[in-house]
Amino acid sequence: MTSFSATAPLDCRSNALLDLSEKTIRNALATGALQPIATESTTLAERGFSFSVRWVSSLALKDRARVDTVTRKRPEFNPFLPPEPALTVAHLGSRHLVVLNKFPVIDHHLLIVTRAFEAQTAPLTPDDFRALATVIGAQGGLGFYNGGSVAGASQPHKHLQWVPEASLRADDGFASFSRGLDIQRTGEAQTKAELPWQHAFMSLADVDWCDAHGAGEMLQHAFETACRALALPSGADPMPPYNLLASRQWLLVVPRQFEKWQDVSVNALGYAGSLFVRSREQIERVRTEGPLSVLRAVGYPR
Repeated sequence: MTSFSATAPLDCRSNALLDLSEKTIRNALATGALQPIATESTTLAERGFSFSVRWVSSLALKDRARVDTVTRKRPEFNPFLPPEPALTVAHLGSRHLVVLNKFPVIDHHLLIVTRAFEAQTAPLTPDDFRALATVIGAQGGLGFYNGGSVAGASQPHKHLQWVPEASLRADDGFASFSRGLDIQRTGEAQTKAELPWQHAFMSLADVDWCDAHGAGEMLQHAFETACRALALPSGADPMPPYNLLASRQWLLVVPRQFEKWQDVSVNALGYAGSLFVRSREQIERVRTEGPLSVLRAVGYPR
């Protein structure tokens, strides 16, 4: 397992972390420690936005039942304290580990986990932002955080998450929500009139992603500015439910009031245009309601 220092981060032009995760994935698949869940997907379009909607493949129903059984029988189980060695990709500074999601539905889905227990509802710290900036700076992609179970978190132990941009680009949902933002307007929270839920975008155009310490500070400042625009107390413990998403170009904060629309759980990736359902029947209900209305219902209407 490799150790990366938060003050001497990955080269922002290298693929070291992705290469290391590739090696860890191969080994974990060979030993059975990593158990991907097969999904099917379709695209829903609404008002110029594209949504990728995934559901568990009929060939993977046994896998889904196994995951449900583990969760149901051991609700107190903490998979991050400690994480399985075979799933652990790297040390990230002194307070975080990079770990594979044991049951991924997206390739190269990485978790940035605190080494000691911290609650998922606790405020994000400078170390959290620095760890996230280290991964985004080195790999691009999308970092995200589900602030509590109401925001879609499946584990109470604090963990940020990261997926490659290629995993979200196929249906262009990742890019379409932020398209048209004035990313040069730094320092001010921005909104898109087409999005019918409360939200705040912040430009990250001025971030030097090769400086993880400075990038972490700018991520935190952007997050706090977005929270102020939404009257969301960024230092509260516990924090109200919210989703955080961040790319190299922008940061997005969305306050949440419900985990589910009907019986469909929504996490931060919904606000990047990527929804997950458990059956074809659910996808037809989402299609009828409209993805934008689903996201509005679990957030706060504008």
